[in-house]
Amino acid sequence: MEANNALTLQRLQYLIAASIKQNPGLQGVWVTAELSDLRVAGGHCYMELLEKDAGGTTVAKMRAMIWSNTLMSLRRKFYAATGRDIGTGLKVMVRGSANHHPVYGLSFTISDIDPSYTVGDLERLRREILAKLAAEGVIGENKSLPFPMLPQRVAVISAAGAAGYGDFINQLTNTPEGFKFYPFLFPAVMQGERTAASVMYALDMVMSTIDLWDCVVIIRGGGATTDLNGFDDYELAKAVATFPLPVVVGIGHERDRTVLDEIACVRCKTPTAVAAMLIDSLRNAYNEAFDSVRKIARYSADALKGEKYRLATIETTIPARVQTGLMKSEKRLSDIGHYIERVLSRRTAAEGERLKMLRYRYETACKSITEKPMLRIKNLDNMVRLLSPDNTLKRGYSITLVNGKALRNASDVQPGDIVQTRLADGTLTSEVKSIKD
Repeated sequence: MEANNALTLQRLQYLIAASIKQNPGLQGVWVTAELSDLRVAGGHCYMELLEKDAGGTTVAKMRAMIWSNTLMSLRRKFYAATGRDIGTGLKVMVRGSANHHPVYGLSFTISDIDPSYTVGDLERLRREILAKLAAEGVIGENKSLPFPMLPQRVAVISAAGAAGYGDFINQLTNTPEGFKFYPFLFPAVMQGERTAASVMYALDMVMSTIDLWDCVVIIRGGGATTDLNGFDDYELAKAVATFPLPVVVGIGHERDRTVLDEIACVRCKTPTAVAAMLIDSLRNAYNEAFDSVRKIARYSADALKGEKYRLATIETTIPARVQTGLMKSEKRLSDIGHYIERVLSRRTAAEGERLKMLRYRYETACKSITEKPMLRIKNLDNMVRLLSPDNTLKRGYSITLVNGKALRNASDVQPGDIVQTRLADGTLTSEVKSIKD
């Protein structure tokens, strides 16, 4: 092929760009992807669009951008529907066109976004978290805890200064009956990416003083649907599901539901509904106690009437019963006295025989104990006499001494040493002349 027929690289890039631009299937199309490495610079928004398989491996990637003349309107639209800004990690459905730059290559220019797709993906995430907790066998642990009859000591996890928290405290401290509650705030971030970590930290603080509380309350006022995304977190859900105290949640409005609503011991629609539930618990306990008091008073009155009649009846029979009882007691004491005499007589005779037997055994044992040692001592004395050195010398043996010590080996003396030889009738002194083996 001749060089004149070859395309320059720039020409090839222009042809590719023209082909992409003229293909209607690549212009104004909707694409689903996950946002990555999103950043705003110079008024424009740059990012990577990713697609991952079930194992989390990236199978497709493309550069994308939102130009400044479109960015503000798309961000407002997305925030109004989801309650959060466009950010890394979100799964989105965006509309745009593919284009190709001779230097920067293939990219995708975004012109629109569908927030409902992101909201639907968040619902899928909730289902996955609940399924994982169910597979681990912990999804119903907190829900199965018995709720206290008098939930007065309340550990509250909420944002300090939030309207929902203020409404909760106001309702709890101004009950018509004057019930007393002892709420204590463990402050936490209740919106945004820090929500889950902040609420878990607050739960850890409650755990460190767990003996002080009857229950835990997690409350937050309403807002956009995705303002509550922080509560759809697996680690937070597991911490609530396995928490040893009953957890009450009142998050958002009645229409809002998060993962915590499904696994907490009690779910209320709003913070004020949580306060109403706690007040109702005390009211029910008070009514039950009041009913019990009235029943006790009624039953006591009836019992007193019955006991008065019974006492009057008993009073008329006491003298006769006492006389009969005394007679029975006298006869019983007489029988016991005769029985004791018989038992003591038999026991004394038995013990006399036993003492005679013990005396005989004692005398026999003493005799045996003294005779044997005396015989043994006599035998030992004879043996000592027989084996004494004097008797040994009388049988013709002698003892040779060196320096007053018995000579045992020939190597213990040297020629010229003076030795004494002890016989039965005297001692000889000698000088060693020689030593033979």
